[in-house]
Amino acid sequence: MPAIRPVSLRDMELPSSATVCEPHDALSCRFVYQWTENETWASAATFLIGKPTAVVGIILIGLLARWLAHRAIGRVTHRAANGVVPTGLTHGLTRGRLGRSPRTATAGTFTTAHHAERRVQRAETMASLLKSITSGLIIAIVIVMVLAEIGINVAPIIASAGILGLAIGFGAQSLVSDFLAGIFMITEDQYGVGDVVDLGDAIGTVEAVTLRVTRLRDVEGTVWYVRNGEIMRVGNQSQNWARAVLDIGVAYDEDLARVKRVLGEVAHEMWEDDDYRGIVIEEPQVWGIQGLDADQVTVRVVLKTAPLEQWAVARTMRERIKARFDYEGIEIPFPQRVVWHREQRVEQDKQEPAGQEPAGASGPA
Repeated sequence: MPAIRPVSLRDMELPSSATVCEPHDALSCRFVYQWTENETWASAATFLIGKPTAVVGIILIGLLARWLAHRAIGRVTHRAANGVVPTGLTHGLTRGRLGRSPRTATAGTFTTAHHAERRVQRAETMASLLKSITSGLIIAIVIVMVLAEIGINVAPIIASAGILGLAIGFGAQSLVSDFLAGIFMITEDQYGVGDVVDLGDAIGTVEAVTLRVTRLRDVEGTVWYVRNGEIMRVGNQSQNWARAVLDIGVAYDEDLARVKRVLGEVAHEMWEDDDYRGIVIEEPQVWGIQGLDADQVTVRVVLKTAPLEQWAVARTMRERIKARFDYEGIEIPFPQRVVWHREQRVEQDKQEPAGQEPAGASGPA
């Protein structure tokens, strides 16, 4: 009978790290098992070392991706903010006037500075919007990857998010419409904070623009909140330049050539006034006869001004025209009519002889 030889540890077949550690376990499980040959320590290393390290790595990668995305967006928007002003925007304001007077350079400089400011504001708004969207997407991806790393099945979460997104999309179509309209408004630079706009239902100065609503204040101080999705048209009175249009009425017996000459002189004096340098940005024009009304002849004068300055310029022009007309003796007519008081007329008809004008007439008014 053969002798029984005791079995040593060398003769025993030890399990390998591939047998102890599952494929989805972290590399720390295999390293710890190869170092200690202890299954308990290897399994604990997965939860104490491997998964926390992976979670931290995912978060760091997410932060790096966010930083790179924000940096790329910043560079693109910086180039857009410092881009060249389209020549078509300033050509009409400065054409034919360069080199003639310092006033020309002032008008051109104002126009270029105004468009540069609008471009910078638009670029900053777009940068903020794109950075917010990018941050939201990266954060969502990082959260899903972290949940998957710690062992949570993310498939139901993704499916539920998709179903929830569809439900929200159908139930909040107006909200989605407001967001999309807000994005296009900001992208196309239809208006910005400080602009005076006509949105159809409300007219006023824009105080805030968000993706959902636009807040503006009218001339009476009322604050209006207009949903972006309900804005069908936008009339912006603040972009590029504005125009003060004045319709001046004079009597029919006035010399119209003289009236036009006087109006042109008043407008030219305002154009040459240093107080309005950079505000009136183009030589004023007298367009001529605008209308033949029942009581007056209407002559139109126009002045191209800086944005939002047209109303102040128009008020000053009316004041100067009134003073000059008084000096020149040009009549600004008023409606002519005769008012009869019925009771007085009946009484006068009984007392006055035939053919005499009744005393009840109040005369021209």
